[in-house]
Amino acid sequence: MPVTQAERLVSLDFIRGIAVLGIVFANIAAFGQTMMAYIWPPALAEGPTSIDKLFWLIQYILVDGKMRGLFTLLFGAGMMLFMERAWARGATRWLQARRLGWLLLFGLLHLLLLWHGDILHGYAISGIILLAAMKWQPRTKLITGLVLYMLGSLAFGAQMGGSYAASVNPEIAAKLKPEQRKEILGAGERTLAKNAETIALYRDGSFFDVARHMTVDKAGQTLGQSLFFSFMETVPLALMGMALFEMGLFSGGMNAGAMRKWGWAGLIAGSAATLALGLWAYRADFPFMLTLLVFVGASPLPRLAVILGLAALLAQWAPRAVGGALGARLVAAGRMAFSNYLGTSLLLVPIFNGWGLGLFGQFGRVELFGFVLAVWALMLLWSKPWLEHFRYGPLEWLWRCLTYWRIFPLRR
Repeated sequence: MPVTQAERLVSLDFIRGIAVLGIVFANIAAFGQTMMAYIWPPALAEGPTSIDKLFWLIQYILVDGKMRGLFTLLFGAGMMLFMERAWARGATRWLQARRLGWLLLFGLLHLLLLWHGDILHGYAISGIILLAAMKWQPRTKLITGLVLYMLGSLAFGAQMGGSYAASVNPEIAAKLKPEQRKEILGAGERTLAKNAETIALYRDGSFFDVARHMTVDKAGQTLGQSLFFSFMETVPLALMGMALFEMGLFSGGMNAGAMRKWGWAGLIAGSAATLALGLWAYRADFPFMLTLLVFVGASPLPRLAVILGLAALLAQWAPRAVGGALGARLVAAGRMAFSNYLGTSLLLVPIFNGWGLGLFGQFGRVELFGFVLAVWALMLLWSKPWLEHFRYGPLEWLWRCLTYWRIFPLRR
């Protein structure tokens, strides 16, 4: 039998609701512009204005990677909650594997046919890997997750740092092989040229043109990147989420004073380091290799401090917050995170892509934030009334039926 509503942890749903709203903010640049514009302001279709550059800095400090990180912690916690209930009813990890298999199918359909920024397939792949760790001790999970995350971050950051150093220091560049030197020194120009092709495809291409591009031209590259990202971030963070769930972070089982202390310490220290990195790229006016170093190579470690700090503080706040009107709506949005996440793509992709309204590349970052506010309002307005009439979100219900291979009642 599946988890009943009485068995749910409201703190998980509350934090998940905040995270799914935050992910819309993080992803909006990649809905209305290219994925590269999400990372590098000069890749905006019409070029960045001064306010676009400032908004990049604000988003980098407050949102980018943090909401995805929270979501990933909760994915690990949710896996553990699911399996604890399943084991109590005599089920095995095979049930979780089947559940993840369906998630992988949903994610691949989303990735290849609708939106290139899908994270669900990566979660499914990571979850299948993590099945082997389900019965590890919580401390082992936590330490392993931290070590894997830090090793991956340091190794990748060192590689990105070396590329940046070669781009600004001719002596370092001269020591590279000619093809490596050419790859690094011409990266910005090649990226802009490829970015222009992507803009033309998404602005003018048909649905089938875009789908063919994702399934034929880019599928191998995209899935390879997903595997790399799974090992570098998703698996380690989900392991930490599993451990923190078992240690009582989301259920009030950890010392409240210590959680607040370490939560604020992580949030403040991580945000300060992120601010310093963001200002480095912003004040230099976003050179390509420097921006990649800041956004991709150097940000994971300070981001981890923010993610863990936010998780501790939000878990403390949740029991009080859910009693208010906004808190109750965030809980509902979190309970329907799957429907809300894919629903965002179903809403925004036809607005921006050429086979829909064709608004791709026409809005800067500040203007795109207006779409974020509209999606937030829709999520908060529809989730709670839906759950007052139905037991689950529509996609949550479908996923549940497929996992258990039986039809569950939807209406209350």
